[in-house]
Amino acid sequence: MLNDYTNKAVLVTGGTRGIGLATGLAFGRAGAQVYLTHRWGSADEDQVRRQFDEAGAPAPQIVEADVSVDADTKQLMQLIRERHDRLEALMINVTVVPTTDGIQSLSKRALFKSLDYSTWPLVSYLQQAHKTFERYPRYVVGTSTDGVTHYYEGYDYVALTKAVMEVLCRYLSTHLGSEDIRFNVVRTRNVITESALAIHGEDYPEFVRKYGGEPHFVQAREVGDTIFALCSGLLDALNGQIVHVDNGGPFSDNLMRLYRRRAEFGL
Repeated sequence: MLNDYTNKAVLVTGGTRGIGLATGLAFGRAGAQVYLTHRWGSADEDQVRRQFDEAGAPAPQIVEADVSVDADTKQLMQLIRERHDRLEALMINVTVVPTTDGIQSLSKRALFKSLDYSTWPLVSYLQQAHKTFERYPRYVVGTSTDGVTHYYEGYDYVALTKAVMEVLCRYLSTHLGSEDIRFNVVRTRNVITESALAIHGEDYPEFVRKYGGEPHFVQAREVGDTIFALCSGLLDALNGQIVHVDNGGPFSDNLMRLYRRRAEFGL
């Protein structure tokens, strides 16, 4: 049965760009009242509202909130509680991590900071939501990356924090199995966002398109639509799962692809 999201509260952290924005728009097109968070000065709020208007969606509530600060999380939940009796869906999307360059660049402090921003909100937002609404959201979705199982240069902290998120997803779905809640994580291939460019470099997309082809990339809207589908009511049997959005890329992205195109690449 398809859920009715009209005027229902949906919260997307890191929701003003990339995958977060695409997810917010997917829920907005279904009539949800979407709350989007961002860090101070990191969003063009007028542009975000314009995209919702063009999609025929209700205007989003855009809130400045640092996911690593408990006071911000509490204030955000209270804001939603003033207008809604339940948080219907929660999407944890923020990824704030430093890049790395070999073992000497790794540090415990940087790892803990990365976990604070990119993993722990999956728990802290749930805890605060329950305190505020006296029940959990019906749907919780986190975003992960195939960097957990595939090597990317400078991606150590991203992979580490998302691997922990995937484990938490499974454990939380078990701990809360008796509650009206469904936990899943969406793991994607490369989505060209500002965060990806900051980690890999501005020339990364052009290089990958040349040697990997456009199918190597996943579009933000594809991820957003997948997250909405997990919260649509049609896939409620899925709980504690890691859902891959990769267009089948890992199957074909291997040496055979380069071998078939060796003449084109001068190999």
